[in-house]
Amino acid sequence: MSRLLLALSLLVAALFTASLLIGPARVPPLPSLHALFTGNDPMLTLVMREVRLPRALLGLMVGAALGLSGAALQGFLRNPLAEPGLIGASGAAALGAVLAIQTGLAAAFPLGLPLAALAGAMASVALILLLAGPRGGALTLILAGVALSALAGAATSLVLNLSPNPFAANEIIFWMMGSLADRSLLHVGIALPFMIAGGALLLSLGPGLQALTLGEDAAASSGIRMGALRWRLVLGVAAMVGAATAVAGAIGFVGLAAPHVLRRAVGGSPARLLPASALGGAALVLAADIAVRLLMPDRDLKLGVLTALVGTPFFLHLILRMRREGA
Repeated sequence: MSRLLLALSLLVAALFTASLLIGPARVPPLPSLHALFTGNDPMLTLVMREVRLPRALLGLMVGAALGLSGAALQGFLRNPLAEPGLIGASGAAALGAVLAIQTGLAAAFPLGLPLAALAGAMASVALILLLAGPRGGALTLILAGVALSALAGAATSLVLNLSPNPFAANEIIFWMMGSLADRSLLHVGIALPFMIAGGALLLSLGPGLQALTLGEDAAASSGIRMGALRWRLVLGVAAMVGAATAVAGAIGFVGLAAPHVLRRAVGGSPARLLPASALGGAALVLAADIAVRLLMPDRDLKLGVLTALVGTPFFLHLILRMRREGA
């Protein structure tokens, strides 16, 4: 396990460095890194610190948030097809961002969009816990999340349908495609506290998720408080996914793919899968964001579009593999 985490950490470090060094401004690596740390070249320092560094940091943070959230949900629900959008946090965050764009808040206040998205995600937490009730089980949580996701999706479509401003509608569509471009250290600062708090909650679920592999009754008899476990799960996923959606838009399949790729490497242990999936998700998003810049450097290819194009074949492969194993 330690070797796997070390290998994933080295991979993430290499991709993070590559993300810092790849961009439209073709500057050699050593001068770029020198400008980042010393600030000796004002123009290059501006590019490195205000453009590339926030993008690389957000790639790391968003990927880790999605990967960790996906692993936690799959462990709690004991369903390998569970993914971070299942409890509705991403849909509610997207709705908050869409309302900020439509009402002009995003244009009037630079941080209006991410803050509105975070407010939407936090509202989803209250609704999920209210709908699921204090003793609701996994099925109740899923149903509440599906209902909330459907409601948020319908409300987002309604806003687009009734939008009198074509420019706002166009901005909404492009934002919902997901991207790490044109972000600043302010976005990093907004998302980081929520991701740290959410990550701490989810990583603390390891023993409980491990006990759940034997069933809810066995977990409860071993001293696991299922109500508290569910609260920590919902709050942690909502904080991490809400923050990720707030600063990067909709980026799909990472929370589904990262745990699946690494599950066999950790022997199927939910507790071990949590940190591995966080690193794996970070590697996936960083690699995808690098690919966006290399595949179409002159076109604004969105990160969410690329992850969906790559993730769909993976999802189909997963279905076929499950059918073969079940046969």
